[in-house]
Formats: sequence, C-alpha cells, structure tokens
Amino acid sequence: MRTPLLPTFLLLAALAILFLFPFFWMFYVSLSPGWTLNNFKDVLEQKMFSRAFFNSVFVTAVITLGNLFFALLAGYGLARYPTVSNRFLFISILAVLAVPTHVVIIPLFLLVRKLGWYDTYWALIVPFLVSPLGILLLRQYILSLPVELEEAARLDGAGELRIIFSIVAPLAKPALAALAIQSFWVNWNNFLFPFLFTSSENLRVLPVALAMYQSYQAIDWPHLFAASAVATIPVLAVFLVLQKQIIAGLTAGALKQ
Repeated sequence: MRTPLLPTFLLLAALAILFLFPFFWMFYVSLSPGWTLNNFKDVLEQKMFSRAFFNSVFVTAVITLGNLFFALLAGYGLARYPTVSNRFLFISILAVLAVPTHVVIIPLFLLVRKLGWYDTYWALIVPFLVSPLGILLLRQYILSLPVELEEAARLDGAGELRIIFSIVAPLAKPALAALAIQSFWVNWNNFLFPFLFTSSENLRVLPVALAMYQSYQAIDWPHLFAASAVATIPVLAVFLVLQKQIIAGLTAGALKQ
C-alpha cells in the first residue's frame, strides 16, 4: 500500500519549519538591528570569547580524533578476534554504556585532582578520548564487512595496522563519519565536566563561556544570540561536510535489509 505523497510532504514541511525556526530566530536576532554583522564582530573581538572558541575547537578536535582512532582499533580487535577475554571486554563496554554519566562525576573529579590535572587541558581531553559507544558502533559495522579482503592482504604480507588503516578504515567511512559527528556534537556542547574540571578563564570552553557571557550581557539579546550563532556554526559545518558519508551508510544499511 503506497503512502499518499501530499500528506507526507506537508508533515515533513511542518517538521522542517518546527526544527529550523529556532535557528532562523537566533540568526535573525543576532543580525539586528538593521541586518548588520557588528554583533558578531563585537563578540569575536572579546578576549574571553575568542579564547573560549579556540579552547573548544582544540579540545573537541583532539577528542574526536581520539574517539575515531581508539574506536577503530578496539572495534576491529573485538570484531575479528572473538576470544574469551575480548567477549568479557565487550560485555564490560556494554555495562559502561548502561551506567549514567553523572554517576562517575565524583570519582572522575577525585581522579583528576589526584593526578594533578585539575585546571589543565589534560582534564578536558584525556577522560573523554575513548568512547564506549564508538567502540560498539565500529565493532558492529566491522562485523558486517567481508573478511576476504583482509585475508588477501595477510597473504600479501600486510600487518594488522596496515590492514586496519588501508582496508578496514576506508570501508568503515560511514560509521566513522557518524561517530565523528556524534563525538564532535557531544563534546562541543559539553558544559558540566569542563565547568567542574577548570576554574581559570583561559581554559573555559564555549558552553561555559556562554553561561558566563549571559550573566555579563543579561539583556543584550543580539550579542548573546550572535555568540550562540558562532558556537553553532562549527557543528553545522561538520555535519554538512560529513553528511554524504552518513547518507551512504544509511543507504548501505537499507540495501542490506
């Protein structure tokens, strides 16, 4: 039975307007009064905000690359070497995913203080370099890949690292793209842990700086919305760059069904 096109189109159009309206309103207010970019210029010229923007880009980029690297290695090992220890490790990863993040706040904070990482980049980066969700995603995706190419590479003398980065990684681009967007989005908007692990202004990331900026500019909505727009643009840019890979992954999954 075919779904009527017109009601489906109207429903999708209504949902699109509903989701896009907050973005439209944010950019509209940030350009007021008179469609000017002065609000963006004022925000970017503030030392507090420019430093926070650099910190967010640096911290998020390093964490995202770390998530991709370790998830690829661990996912490959768990998928291609189903030993007893690896099965136990995989069950442990699933158990970690079942634990709410807020449960580990106090132990993680005490560990960061014990290691002397409080108010440093180490505290902002190291605890988040490995993503259990990313390992699970890559393991499941690599399981669906054919092993014949890897076996042929081994016969030609290729080592495991060369197989991972020359054969498995290109085939797993859709999963890596999805993980990259998820990791970038989560860590770019992370407020709680950077707020707890740092105290100096030089180490503030954008979510923390925006919260402070709101207190400084309580009723200056154009500048506040301009700051929020600047914080939103990198996430949209990453999604637009990687959307082709994600659509390819979804299409491949649909074809497998």
